[in-house]
Amino acid sequence: MRAYGPEHIHTIGLFGHGGCGKTTLTEALLLTARAISRAGRVEDGNTVSDYDPEEQRRRMSINLAVAPVEWHDNKINLIDVPGYADLVGEMAAAMRVVDGAIIVVDAAGGVEVGTELAWEMARKAGVPTLLFINKLDRENANFFRCVEQARQILDEAVVPMQLPIGEQREFAGIISLRRQRAWLISEKHDGGFVEADIPPELVDLEQEWREKLIDRIAATNDDLIEKYLDGGADALTQDELNRGLRAGIANGSIVPVFCGSALQVAGMAQLLNGILDSIPSAARKPVQARDLINGKEMTLKAAAAEPLSALVFKTIVDPYGKMSYIRVFSGELSANSTVFNPRTGKDERIGQLYMVRGREQTAVAAIGPGDIGVAAKLGDVSTNDTLCSRDRPLQLAPINFPAPAFTATVKPKTRADLDKLGNALHNVVEEDPSVRVSRDPDTGESLLSGLGESHLQIIAERMKRKFGVEVELDLPRVPYRETIRGKAEAQYRHKKQTGGAGQFADVSIRIEPLPHDPNRTDPLEFVNSIVGGVIDRVFIPSVEKGVRAAMAEGVISGNPMVDVRVELFDGKMHPVDSKDIAFQIAGHEAFKIAAQKANPTIMEPIYQLEITVPEQYAGDVISDMNTRRGRVMGMMPAEGGRTTITAQAPLVEVLRYATDLRSLTQGRGRFSMTFDHYEDVPPHLMQALIEAQKKEHNSGH
Repeated sequence: MRAYGPEHIHTIGLFGHGGCGKTTLTEALLLTARAISRAGRVEDGNTVSDYDPEEQRRRMSINLAVAPVEWHDNKINLIDVPGYADLVGEMAAAMRVVDGAIIVVDAAGGVEVGTELAWEMARKAGVPTLLFINKLDRENANFFRCVEQARQILDEAVVPMQLPIGEQREFAGIISLRRQRAWLISEKHDGGFVEADIPPELVDLEQEWREKLIDRIAATNDDLIEKYLDGGADALTQDELNRGLRAGIANGSIVPVFCGSALQVAGMAQLLNGILDSIPSAARKPVQARDLINGKEMTLKAAAAEPLSALVFKTIVDPYGKMSYIRVFSGELSANSTVFNPRTGKDERIGQLYMVRGREQTAVAAIGPGDIGVAAKLGDVSTNDTLCSRDRPLQLAPINFPAPAFTATVKPKTRADLDKLGNALHNVVEEDPSVRVSRDPDTGESLLSGLGESHLQIIAERMKRKFGVEVELDLPRVPYRETIRGKAEAQYRHKKQTGGAGQFADVSIRIEPLPHDPNRTDPLEFVNSIVGGVIDRVFIPSVEKGVRAAMAEGVISGNPMVDVRVELFDGKMHPVDSKDIAFQIAGHEAFKIAAQKANPTIMEPIYQLEITVPEQYAGDVISDMNTRRGRVMGMMPAEGGRTTITAQAPLVEVLRYATDLRSLTQGRGRFSMTFDHYEDVPPHLMQALIEAQKKEHNSGH
């Protein structure tokens, strides 16, 4: 593939709901552009963009994949993007580096959750967007129903550029509303077509929709409106229509709809032409960067003469090394050169550079402005890093990866897995920044957080396949606490007489609850009120140590105790037999006796949730929250006909909320949750919890 200037490069993301045909569409476009000689099938695991063994096994895309094609002296970098909700991190990465988005819609399924999600992300990113209604040859396909749904759910700016000739088994071709011609599908299904007149029975329908399209285009410009109002649709030249269309797509006032069937390789040449007509090239997309010398924002053009600014938007790690996917926004990235990484403050040696098509790699001398390529084996470079020159340090806006919504404990299956676990976790986080690894300071468990249960299962399978580490995922333990609600006193005498030296200690303590203070770091306030030296000062820390050990074990459920004041006010010692261990044991036992008498209770962590759902699901979400012992704190209208609900709920009730909210709202709900405070477990749940917790602690947790 030859090198192209930025005015001839278009980077296009294929987005949409899982299963709408993005990977098959990628194959059809590659075949039409003669980049491949035969289209692969997702079912057969032989497509260009689903080359990962896990993708082939699951028959779905898991990673974004780059597949460039050459078309009419232009280069189009296609990015096939996964559509499942758990893989939205890949959508965020792709959306940051594309010049335009094609949102693929299944002609039978219509506008689905993934369609809405892709639309929202494209709008937020300000990316020019077009819709492609796919699978018109499928049973129950309905082009006009899809268009109407898209206008109602997404935006009224949605307007067809093409109409299908027939649908389902009768699907035979496409009508262009701009050119007023028909393209009939070639029987070879190789991307070829025959140009013809519009079938007579469809002329009136074509005229009706052409009026709507030209109406939209004319509205983009005062001169066009004037001309259109004076002379009607035919008064506008093809050139004027193209200019108005581009302007409308760029500012979001027109969302053109293309149609076809990727499986039949129908409508592909027209879609490729539509990309060149509709989506601005890299040269027409200036980028904002922050100058790190003066701290000011600056605008860079996609030109080789500009300072280098390149963003690492995807990392793939395997046992053989690391591949960093890079979009060069300005300047030129050369092989065997040195660049600067502002995050580390260090220079980074660039070795070999490649252009990739799926797994296929072609070595290149440089990646030019506006283009995408891959650098191999970069040392300390991660996704979201900006690469620039040391004398002109720049920072590009990062990819906003979604926050994790589901957490599980991760445990190695065997001793051998334990040794390799740390490295494998580091690698999966490097590959997927929407995954987080942490350690729960209370339970000591290793935690893996991601966007959903399926997401973490994919990560676990990746660790096994790539790094030979088998892990078990489970729901994390809830970090319960114990405390006391009353006051009590206790005395304990520890006496042990054996053949040699004995042990003796006698302590009397008084305990009471402390008011909860979120800033307190020590669960115990220990007060020494011994007078007259009845216990030697040297043994006071031993008593405190014993009390702390008892608090760490808890007295009713095996969970640590917090917010307690302990006063040591009396005791006795023996001149020979008293020693450190004796006072530790006495302190430990005295505390347990006192705590049992001081109305001990269990507290559970309460989390604050912010849940955003389409308005029609708000009632269901609130009802469900009530069944989880949750408290709804408030409701606020959010943009796009949504409602944001704030609530508080016990952690134990929302461990699987990512999955549950998805099924409650057909995948349209989003939420975030943060720890808020601890609260007493209701009495009617306490006994069952005590038994369950004791069982858990006794089993060695």
